[in-house]
Amino acid sequence: MLAVDYDEPGGPEVLKLKEINIPDISKDEILIKVKSAGVNRPDIIQREGNYPAPPGHSKTLGLEVSGIIEKVGINVKKFLVGDKVAALVNGGGYAEFCKANESLVFHIPKNITFNEAACIPECFFTAWSNIVMRGEIKKNQKILIHGGTSGVGIASIQIAKLFDSYIITTVGNNEKVSFCKKLGVDKTINYNESNFFEEIKNSQISSVDLVLDFIGGDYINKNINLLNNDGRLVNIGFQNGSKAEINLMKIMLKRLTITGSTLRIRDNSFKSKILNSLIKFVFPQIEKKKIKIFIDSIYKLDDVVKAHKRLDEGKHIGKIVLNI
Repeated sequence: MLAVDYDEPGGPEVLKLKEINIPDISKDEILIKVKSAGVNRPDIIQREGNYPAPPGHSKTLGLEVSGIIEKVGINVKKFLVGDKVAALVNGGGYAEFCKANESLVFHIPKNITFNEAACIPECFFTAWSNIVMRGEIKKNQKILIHGGTSGVGIASIQIAKLFDSYIITTVGNNEKVSFCKKLGVDKTINYNESNFFEEIKNSQISSVDLVLDFIGGDYINKNINLLNNDGRLVNIGFQNGSKAEINLMKIMLKRLTITGSTLRIRDNSFKSKILNSLIKFVFPQIEKKKIKIFIDSIYKLDDVVKAHKRLDEGKHIGKIVLNI
């Protein structure tokens, strides 16, 4: 089968197509003939050599796929050959065939395409686990979501709306500001035109209950200083660096919780709990079109270099998808 590979880490241009073997499946796994694969920030970091695949995971890029079941393991009970499914996978998505554990596979929600379905696993799993499970969001709270037009950002905004949240987000240009307003964000800040900390602190809002951040760096102290008593800061990445000098007295006096997580290294049991929650609370909203999947651009597998360049540019709004 054809799959995306690279000899040495580097920029998008290192990616190339290569013939490799179709993966063998175990008794609890499913082989999917891939129709679409989502492109995500962890793929970029892995390509650059800064996020190697964990032991036992495929070294081929791609953490989420949609397609048609080609083969099932002898213990698989919930799925049949020919079913239309999507899955969160341990790598291997940028290929004609990809294997997935049964517990992380789901039937595609009604009324959406393979391209849209491939956008669900990585971003909605990440958003739900960090906002709801780790962030412990409650009804009518104020939440700051950095990077509101990223895949995780858009998923997080729409999940936060389920809790009647007051939503603030940061983005990098006015086109993205307009998009977030249409999405229903209460306050959108262009960080290239104003300081998000000053803008929030000097407004009627003045503080928030929960922050979801993948920027880090100088955002860390700003996030801490914006939090209310008993507030929570959830870190899911550090694009601007993971080191900062912070005043722990503020953490103690305001009873703050600073936490973070990565999804890829968690076990299948944890990930399947997230999936069960998504099936119960999010998928019905997707089928009703109350939660929408936003696709920025679609590329063929042999245009994977262009897809990665698009993500590297940071100008995308929504997900970037590969058609296999």
